Amino acid sequence: MSETNEEQAFDTGSLPEVTRNNPPVVVCDNVHVRYKTLATGKKLKLGSKDVMSKRRELREVHALKGISFVAHKNESIGIIGSNGSGKSTLMRSITGLTPTSEGAIYATSRPNLLGVGAALIPDLSGARNIVLGSLALGLTRDEIDAKFDDIVEFTGLEDFIDLPMRTYSSGMSQRLKFAIATSVQHEILIVDEALNVGDKKFRDRSEGRIRAIRENAGTVFLVSHSMRTIKDTCNRALWIEKGELLADGPALEVIRKYQAFTKAEKAKEKNQEEPA
Repeated sequence: MSETNEEQAFDTGSLPEVTRNNPPVVVCDNVHVRYKTLATGKKLKLGSKDVMSKRRELREVHALKGISFVAHKNESIGIIGSNGSGKSTLMRSITGLTPTSEGAIYATSRPNLLGVGAALIPDLSGARNIVLGSLALGLTRDEIDAKFDDIVEFTGLEDFIDLPMRTYSSGMSQRLKFAIATSVQHEILIVDEALNVGDKKFRDRSEGRIRAIRENAGTVFLVSHSMRTIKDTCNRALWIEKGELLADGPALEVIRKYQAFTKAEKAKEKNQEEPA
């Protein structure tokens, strides 16, 4: 048998090719998510008045429809799409917070979700939350002491760090969450709209931190409505619309397709509003 130095590729069916030198970090294989929700009451005409019926029926929502992709090390993947398209549902499924109804998700390590729902303790100071949050991430007290000043400086909240978190604005709280969560290197980090807070200086710092995580062999998923942030931070993008994966490729290419779609949709809405 002749030897070959060619890289062996593995058959992944409909999924992108995986090689020994390009191992997968996250694999989504034909993922469907369905859940039931209460539909609003229907209007019934009784005499001359419209009233809402008290009967509320369960309605099934098909939030994700056969999503398949492979994420690798050193990738920063932007997740784009219209409101309600399934972006956050996909991220919650990857972390295991939302179960899949069909298909499977595989990850080489536990994904860390950073978003508006990240837990903070309002009655404790920002400084105390740094300690507790860092302990939850697995840091030792010595490691926390070594990183503490850098975390505070990153947030720009030096004058407020000893105040209770309940006195913080939502933007200040989100800055602290981001600084704590990204103070350690993650194999898989999911950032859901967390960069849309703070001034330009903080956003630039945040984008730099994400790039550093990616360059250190981490994989980052970034959900954002800001195409500028996706362009500046991500080398790949997934466009999800009405639960379907419409495009997967280089960030600039996918963004162009998405922007052309949104432009066409706005033109269609405008034409429908204009009187005949």
